[in-house]
Amino acid sequence: MSVTDKFLNDIEGHLLLAATREEGRTAAARFSAPLHWLTDAQRGEVERRFEAEYLALARDSWQRTAERAGSLRAEYEAAYRHLRRRLLAGWLLTCAAALGVLVVCLA
Repeated sequence: MSVTDKFLNDIEGHLLLAATREEGRTAAARFSAPLHWLTDAQRGEVERRFEAEYLALARDSWQRTAERAGSLRAEYEAAYRHLRRRLLAGWLLTCAAALGVLVVCLA
């Protein structure tokens, strides 16, 4: 991975985190809006905790997605290696058969 790719991945990560935080704030405000009996300080605390929980859940989801992507990549790479070996074996067998036919024809 080049330096530019890493830099772009970092920027993308920061933008994703910022968007998720904003989603968390919006969801927290929506959640606390009907709770009219809360004081401003209580409402702020509820919203802060809601946002933190929202972010933690998103982070866990991203982690599971990354782990699953890694396991899928490993599975596909193993299947690709197996297919490549089978194709090579078939190609070598075909070449050997063609060479055998050529030798018989020329004899």
